[in-house]
Amino acid sequence: MRLASLTSSNSDILAALGVPGWVVAADSHSDAPGLEGARRVGPDLNIDVTAVRETRPDLVLASLSVPGMERVVEGVRAAGLPTLVLDPVSVQGTLRDIREIGTAIGLPERAEDVAGRLEAELRDLARVYPRPPRVLVEWWPRPIIAATQDSWVTDLLAGLGAVNALGERPGRSSPLTLEEVQAAQPDLIVCSWCGAKKLRPEVIEARGLGIPVVPVPESGLGRPGPRLVEGARRIAAALEGLSLT
Repeated sequence: MRLASLTSSNSDILAALGVPGWVVAADSHSDAPGLEGARRVGPDLNIDVTAVRETRPDLVLASLSVPGMERVVEGVRAAGLPTLVLDPVSVQGTLRDIREIGTAIGLPERAEDVAGRLEAELRDLARVYPRPPRVLVEWWPRPIIAATQDSWVTDLLAGLGAVNALGERPGRSSPLTLEEVQAAQPDLIVCSWCGAKKLRPEVIEARGLGIPVVPVPESGLGRPGPRLVEGARRIAAALEGLSLT
């Protein structure tokens, strides 16, 4: 089967399913192992649809977890390419997407195994704290943009025994002032800047709020797929080091 993956999260899922060699076209951000034979068709928000079509994919995988991907999806569909569009906003939605992709490419049993292992690994990280730690996940530093209610981050943190400090704020993410960050009263700030080549938690620490900061690569938190467990492990370790009263 010939596949085109337009987002890193879907490429990670295909790699976990053991079929990166089926990918004939991939966005330039995807870094999953085994994509050496795929044609790079541009960054996820600026996909060269003509290039995708030239690879003759049997199925194109896109995801609305990347804000602004709707326009790309319209272009792919207008080109007449069969497209599977995913839109996870929770851990359960991510597990469902793994299974949906597996079914679409004829590997439902393998997908069930990948999803089941991810679910079990996340469950093993659950802890009970004197009170649920409040965690703010920062996607970008200037302006400050953080995960809000309708993000898989909210569900992921709940599974760890914590809460999203912005879990009552509508939407998937939101720009914030420094005063709003302080008002959210986080016990921990996660530095997981999307698309950044280097994380600089010292930038967050220099704001002077006195809140512990843990860096988590975007690959382990900003992609709703099997690598979420990587970010969950880092956050869980940081939570255990907090002094909560």
